[in-house]
Amino acid sequence: MTGPAVEFWFEFASTYSYIAAARIESEARRCGISVDWHPFLLGPIFSAQGWSDSPFNIYPAKGRYMWRDMERLCDKFSLPFRRPSEFPRNGLLAARVASLEGTERWRAEFVRAVYRANFAEDRCISEVGVISEILVSLRQDAQSLIASANSAKNKERLRRQTERASHLGIFGAPTIVAGGELFWGNDRLEDALEFCGQAFGRRSRP
Repeated sequence: MTGPAVEFWFEFASTYSYIAAARIESEARRCGISVDWHPFLLGPIFSAQGWSDSPFNIYPAKGRYMWRDMERLCDKFSLPFRRPSEFPRNGLLAARVASLEGTERWRAEFVRAVYRANFAEDRCISEVGVISEILVSLRQDAQSLIASANSAKNKERLRRQTERASHLGIFGAPTIVAGGELFWGNDRLEDALEFCGQAFGRRSRP
């Protein structure tokens, strides 16, 4: 029987996903839980809710709170943070790379590196050069991977992934799916892991 696992749904433009992505593997490992990484795009989901921009831009008071909250949380978890000069940034290329089959071994490290580039280094993650540098730093063939990421087959894979997020009821990032339930936000990470462990225990009983 396989062990307990959670699905970690993230978007590269999402501020709180940066913090959750930095934390989730170590927290899950401590609980004996594995993590399945699922990139998706918030744009289509926001459009379905009638938004053409991030709610943190649509509602300035909410945005001001979020940026200060990010400063506090990054300080709490000892994460580097620099408010990006552009928000939200287009993470489409990065999401396509993270969606590629056969990248499971280094996917989490790639995701964290992209988040650092965006939210700690204020680099434009929509640029091919930035993503290429990250891939090279991970000792990957950047040119080949980017070509594969931009293939019609992989574009369709990311589109289906985003559709699945919508069907699951996901409306924001990060979202953790644990034991068939949704937990939205970095601040629900520990709750999701606890619920997953409890749900797996129930399923494992004879």
